[in-house]
Amino acid sequence: MSADTELASVDQAATAFAGTDLRALAEQANAELEHAPAARVVEWAHATFGAGLVVASSMADTHLVHLASAAAPGIDVAFLDTGYHFAETIGTRDAVAEVYPVRLLNITPLRTVAEQDAEHGPRLYERDPDTCCALRKVEPLERALKPYVAWINGMRREESPTRADIPVVGYDAKRDMIKISPLAAWTQDDLDTYVADHGVLTNPLFLEGYTSIGCEPCTRKPLPGEDPRAGRWAGNAKTECGLHT
Repeated sequence: MSADTELASVDQAATAFAGTDLRALAEQANAELEHAPAARVVEWAHATFGAGLVVASSMADTHLVHLASAAAPGIDVAFLDTGYHFAETIGTRDAVAEVYPVRLLNITPLRTVAEQDAEHGPRLYERDPDTCCALRKVEPLERALKPYVAWINGMRREESPTRADIPVVGYDAKRDMIKISPLAAWTQDDLDTYVADHGVLTNPLFLEGYTSIGCEPCTRKPLPGEDPRAGRWAGNAKTECGLHT
């Protein structure tokens, strides 16, 4: 299928849901799927939204992409190439594109790192991480998601207090979309078991002790006893990049 045909399919899916009360649809689906296996949630999403569905993946890990590709082969997967990723994360992205049956969309910011440095000064991530994330993550994601009706993410409730009450199927009011978190109820043990049982591609940084992986300048290994996302923006009150807030 050509790129133009694929885009036309996405547009047709979006048109089919024009005028639909997505909030009500999300509430009904969440009530039905709250305790469903993650694969069943993805199967429902694919059956419901078809080409209007996309997975957002940071390639910090690939279990969500593996699960989605098994439940919905050929599914679109959007990766935000911020220009600041670890080399291991870029390598993981390339391996996913080669191994899994997905259509990988590599989404880049409007400005290169060099262009951003020229406009805002070097190391914006140190001086104003919120603005850096807005430019290199939030805006590109908005652009990537705009054609779709629903998107799948890999958030889990146990990751941090800010994620403790996320629904399996929710209404993304900011984007007027359905937001699907099929792994919401998964524990770290659930994740580890899935990865081991299915031989899932693993970002090498996890083997080095990282538990949550973002842009290289803003990520460190967590200290003993810290929550899995404590190594993100360490020393800063910031806990989320803005994609989910």
